[in-house]
Amino acid sequence: MNGILPLWKEKGMTSHDCVFKVRKILKMKKVGHTGTLDPDVEGVLPICLGRATKLSEYIMNSGKMYEGEVTIGYSTTTEDASGEVVERKPVYSRISRMEILDIFRSLTGEITQTPPMFSAVKVNGKRLYEYARQGIEVERPSRIVRIDKLELLDDREWFEGETIRFSFRVSCSKGTYIRTLAVMIGEKLGYPAHMSKLVRTSSGGFVKQQCVTLDTLAQLQENEAVPSVLHPLEKGVEYLPKWPINDTLAKKVMNGSVLDVPADWPGKAQEAAVFENENLLAIYQLHPAKPGKVKPIKVLVD
Repeated sequence: MNGILPLWKEKGMTSHDCVFKVRKILKMKKVGHTGTLDPDVEGVLPICLGRATKLSEYIMNSGKMYEGEVTIGYSTTTEDASGEVVERKPVYSRISRMEILDIFRSLTGEITQTPPMFSAVKVNGKRLYEYARQGIEVERPSRIVRIDKLELLDDREWFEGETIRFSFRVSCSKGTYIRTLAVMIGEKLGYPAHMSKLVRTSSGGFVKQQCVTLDTLAQLQENEAVPSVLHPLEKGVEYLPKWPINDTLAKKVMNGSVLDVPADWPGKAQEAAVFENENLLAIYQLHPAKPGKVKPIKVLVD
């Protein structure tokens, strides 16, 4: 089987657990996910099957959407509800809706984040959570991420109490840590904070309504109906410019040939999805070292 399976990851499982179970259910080895979700988080996790595994990075690049909750008043070791409390500071003054919205606006666009210690980012060949479990603090590389939209999902005008909670929706680029975003919201309000709930509602262009659970997948496999919930490879790159070609050129593309930049190359695009009729054959890019040439990044057919 080749295609993209939109899976609904349930709480308590890692993304790798999901891949392992899908392999077992479908009895196939070539299975991969499109970006990790923490065990405590549920949500949309596109799974790539067969040749679709070559497109995982492109599916990740198409952005994600989450609905979460930030708790203001104390922070944790993991930046979410599963960690131990690090700092407490009761919220004695009221916080206005406008103050929160102003902070949301300030965090929209490109921002710099430092990954939490309990994360899968590698430093010197070792994942940060491995250092964290040993109680070792290491210098973490900052990264630039993009927040496309940040919305407040709470209609209150004033927020008060020693601990304050409110829900939000965020559309963002890959690599964004929503836990860290919740901490940043708290910092701008002047208080320690953490992310107390999170659901990924969209990833790779897929939403919850399109997803299946692992239990449903097992039933579909028993009934030989898995293809009915798979999406074609084309879905994973639908945001890329298209370069349609004829059958003569298709043979060269399938062989991974370097070609002259065609007259119908899509504008100033650096990359393009190559189609013969409606079939995705490859992804090509302007050659980085040979002006006037294009070269393959991925060839997706045998």
